Amino acid sequence: MPNEHSHEPDDIAQRLEAPFRASYLRDYVYGGIDGAVTTFAIVAGVAGAELSTGIVLVLGLANLVGDGFSMAAGNYSGTRSEVEENRSLRAMEHRHVDHHPEGEREEVRQIFVRKGFEGPALEAAVDVITAERERWIDFMMTEEHGQSQVTRAPLRAALSTFIAFLICGAAPLIPYLLSWFGWVDAGPSLLFQIAGLMTCCVFFSIGSAQGLFVDKPGWKLGAETLATGASAAAIAYLIGWALKGMVA
Repeated sequence: MPNEHSHEPDDIAQRLEAPFRASYLRDYVYGGIDGAVTTFAIVAGVAGAELSTGIVLVLGLANLVGDGFSMAAGNYSGTRSEVEENRSLRAMEHRHVDHHPEGEREEVRQIFVRKGFEGPALEAAVDVITAERERWIDFMMTEEHGQSQVTRAPLRAALSTFIAFLICGAAPLIPYLLSWFGWVDAGPSLLFQIAGLMTCCVFFSIGSAQGLFVDKPGWKLGAETLATGASAAAIAYLIGWALKGMVA
């Protein structure tokens, strides 16, 4: 549940004067879920094929680093494209204000008409918005192009995804690492069960944590994320089990 804020006049003024802050929640959630899903999918597939612990670790660690970096790079490129699009649209609006000011004023007017303004109130609103250039541009970016007033930093978005991918994706491999170093004495079946339990905990934790930022019960989000991850893992396990005869 998001934190409720004060509605005292001074608190409102202070809050509105503060700069907008970009949210990287989706980058953490995206990286965390994908890291846990893909790594455990590999573990489940290898377990279904009844392969050795060494193969689980090799494939799992390769996925952890390779796929994690790939996701981070993709998120970086995608976020940078959003930033460049925002800059391009803002530059276009600056040109339009310079060369077609009356046309831009008419756009503002029609936007307010759609919001229910009319008569003197309509013209006053148009005059206020167009009286200051950057306010005018901000208005057009939001109302005409649907652009957010805050953009995310591509590098931070990529790092958020990569870190979450590594942390959450490592969970299914922990029991196999402990077994490999001789710190845990357990057979393949028990190792897989422990890995599955740890991964389920990660899925539920990722979903539950979202409840701190959105107006929805954490347990419900946790259950939804757990169901999604468990479904992916089950499919991978069944595929590995069905194809185990192909492995020499």
